[in-house]
Amino acid sequence: MPTARKPRKVLSLLLLNENRTVATSTLISELWGENPPKSGQTLVQTYILHLRQLFARAFGLSSAEVAKELLQTRNGGYAFVLGKGELDLHEYRRWQADGDQALVAGDDGAAVAAYRRALAEWQGSALLDVEHGHLIAAQVVGLEQSRLTVTERKIEAELRLGRHHDTLSELAALVLTHPFHEGLHAHFMLALYRSGNRNRALEIFGHLRTSLVSELGIEPAPKLQRLHRAILTAEPGLDPPGTGPEAVDRLRFTG
Repeated sequence: MPTARKPRKVLSLLLLNENRTVATSTLISELWGENPPKSGQTLVQTYILHLRQLFARAFGLSSAEVAKELLQTRNGGYAFVLGKGELDLHEYRRWQADGDQALVAGDDGAAVAAYRRALAEWQGSALLDVEHGHLIAAQVVGLEQSRLTVTERKIEAELRLGRHHDTLSELAALVLTHPFHEGLHAHFMLALYRSGNRNRALEIFGHLRTSLVSELGIEPAPKLQRLHRAILTAEPGLDPPGTGPEAVDRLRFTG
């Protein structure tokens, strides 16, 4: 990886758009926003040359070979050419798709295993060591949302499998990081209740409701309010799977 900020941004944007042409004007916009220098196009060409030299040294290729096979010049821009499985993002998306397919097939165990493999590809936040322009920032938001969705689906499957104890520490951290995320709070409340901590589950609802009303001026969603009432009355449908005739799916608080 290059150490200078702008070549890192160029490389990141090209990798995020792998196998697609990124226009030079797009790269200029990402690097300098609305006030690019007059030499912007020349500077982009310089950064591309620098990247090709880095990859040539790394792979034992000539710069010409890198330009032909890896970091190509195309009409009006550049493209980074990669095969399947050459990025951690490829692996993440492959395991995510496997988890989604397992959910559709009703195999929660396989879904949890696949989602764990997907999440294991992450090491900190997306593109943590790259300065974000508006385009990279938008991509990062999408990646982080995808990560959160996979995490939530994994937890939902774990709860359906009766693994409520295993989710408690993860959920405790998640609700702190996402203080208005009602789905995560619902999962945490259910996991706490199933773990014998009914009072704490009710406290979590109270804290969330206070935050929503004071910060956003809204009440919790009806689904979350139904879960709250079910916990208050110790509804049998909240019991872990296999401990009652109907279990939690009857109330549809997870999944």
